[in-house]
Amino acid sequence: MAARLAGDAKRAARVVAKASSSVREQAMRAVADRITVDAELILAANRADVDAARTAGLSAPMLDRLTLDAARLAGVAAAVRQVAELPDPVGKIESMARRPNGLLVGRMRIPLGVVLMIYEARPNVTTDAFALCLRSGNAVILRGGSEAARTNRALGNAIAAGLEQAGLPAAAAQVVPDTDRRLLEALLLRDEEIDLAIPRGGEGLIRFVAERARIPVIRHYKGVCHVFVDASAELETALAICENAKVSRPGVCNACETILVHEDAAPRIVPALVARLASRGVEVRGDARTVALGGPSVVAATEADWSEEYLALIVTLGVVPSLDAAISHIERYGSQHTEVIVTRDHAAAQRFVAEVGSSTVMVNASTRFADGGELGLGAEIGISTSKLHAYGPMGAEELTTRKFIVFGAGQVRT
Repeated sequence: MAARLAGDAKRAARVVAKASSSVREQAMRAVADRITVDAELILAANRADVDAARTAGLSAPMLDRLTLDAARLAGVAAAVRQVAELPDPVGKIESMARRPNGLLVGRMRIPLGVVLMIYEARPNVTTDAFALCLRSGNAVILRGGSEAARTNRALGNAIAAGLEQAGLPAAAAQVVPDTDRRLLEALLLRDEEIDLAIPRGGEGLIRFVAERARIPVIRHYKGVCHVFVDASAELETALAICENAKVSRPGVCNACETILVHEDAAPRIVPALVARLASRGVEVRGDARTVALGGPSVVAATEADWSEEYLALIVTLGVVPSLDAAISHIERYGSQHTEVIVTRDHAAAQRFVAEVGSSTVMVNASTRFADGGELGLGAEIGISTSKLHAYGPMGAEELTTRKFIVFGAGQVRT
């Protein structure tokens, strides 16, 4: 089955790469329309998945990611339409310049080819990945988790119908019908047909893929995101950002897991911050200075806590002596996902942005904005915390590569 899926995708990728931007846009709109028409079928499939997952004891955050209702499904269709409106990266010419010998040399964006998308729980990834791959001229193989199998099949049917309506092959976006990991392992060996694998889920899934693949893998093991409250930070701004970063959706990878507070601000920030987070049901685990300032509700942090991705209403809180110490802490314990500084000091902000090497670095904003849609990509297919070939949230442009194009007038090399 792996050979058939991969072979069909490669053949479809050739067709999609040659299709005009307008045809690909037409297909995306047709898929969005079909999702709306098939809403009851899709929601019924999702209810069956959710019931089975709840019986199997799936965690609350995973159940939340799995669940669709009418509003969420409308958002799924809207996201596909939004991607259809994005600029088409395919064929974009960059860096055109004339060489001393008269050659005109540039670089053109082209599709990667076939993308293998591997993910857990979130049915919206099925349609987001389809739309972003089609926008960038790629075919995609969609391998969701067993917990969402019925929902993904229903969405896959809508995608196939929309593609065929626009005259494109249904194999341009195939939902893998069998969630057995042996089939996934076989797909990960198909390096002659598949150009890139993007695993999106827990650390265990991503390591499973990275350890078995012959094809390039976009890696993002976990999101240990930090907020550093600088000495000059305004109290209410710091409280609002930290609360939103931790509480708004604690089970996602751009939620804050560690807060660091400059020692000069700690006496006025830490007690108020502990109280604010406790009022929202957050367990605070702190170093000795945080325990002293925050009171009896603060649990003493262990060494392991500083590198933990909780994905829950738990946060680690520490007091640091300087901006340098905060940056050093992030380098030691972070996961290159997202880091924030809360400050009124422009020089401190500039240093933080320049010296912190994570894939998204922010000033005076919640970590929760580390999302392709929020950052203007329309949607994201995943987040890369490895620097080849993309870094940070990935949209349509990150699903292309560049080839050299050269225009001459008979030049020969001597």
